[in-house]
Amino acid sequence: MRHLRDAAATVVPPLIAAAVLLMVWQTVSATGIVDPSVLPAPSHVAGQGIGQWDVLIRHTAPTLAATVLGFVLSITVAFLVASALDFSGTLRGAILPLLIVGQTLPLIALAPLVVLWFGFGLLPKVLLVAFVTFFPMVVGLMRGFASADSDAQYLLRSMGAGRVRVFRTIRLPASMPSFFSALRISITYAVVGAVFAEYAGAVSGLGVYMQSAKNVFRTDLVLAAVAVSSVLTLLLYLLVVLIERAALPWHRIDVGERT
Repeated sequence: MRHLRDAAATVVPPLIAAAVLLMVWQTVSATGIVDPSVLPAPSHVAGQGIGQWDVLIRHTAPTLAATVLGFVLSITVAFLVASALDFSGTLRGAILPLLIVGQTLPLIALAPLVVLWFGFGLLPKVLLVAFVTFFPMVVGLMRGFASADSDAQYLLRSMGAGRVRVFRTIRLPASMPSFFSALRISITYAVVGAVFAEYAGAVSGLGVYMQSAKNVFRTDLVLAAVAVSSVLTLLLYLLVVLIERAALPWHRIDVGERT
């Protein structure tokens, strides 16, 4: 019963807020306060989206593929880089500033270059998703490594354990809560990165669909694609939360990040 109350306390407030927002949007559009061609009513957007459902699903598939593959690549590289930086202070001092500078590169300038270098296929989208999600995971892992219990590490070293054993036994498990927090942040960027990459150059995907709809002034279809990308982001976020709860049953969080 308590779990049901906690779930209701988490889910009901945002549902009410979304319902109120949709009602206001519907009223503004229906009464003509804003031109419906500029801001179509949500009921119209939903109807047009359902009518274009097969096309939207066909364009969602490559966006989802780029998101998942890029995210997996990002996790793999972030883990390897963060582990290397944790083992070597010299390497950390040399590489970390470059990673920070890399995050200052605007995606709007980088995306066309990646498309020019790697073509219009899946690879540039995967690379851009990895780029926009990589840094938060590196920072999350490094923060987690640093939070490891120093007394436990000293004890293990006093028993003859080497750096690898200490890392595997103490530092890596201690990093998991921080790492999953970074995952939840990064996954919200992943779909945006994939869609933006498709804007820069692609043959299919939600970004291509939005651009095509924009070119014929179909605001309703653009908003329908935005809604699909938002739902996709939410589902991926919830998947990360479920994986975290399964992997770290002692570290319970809710979707709203309340501890």
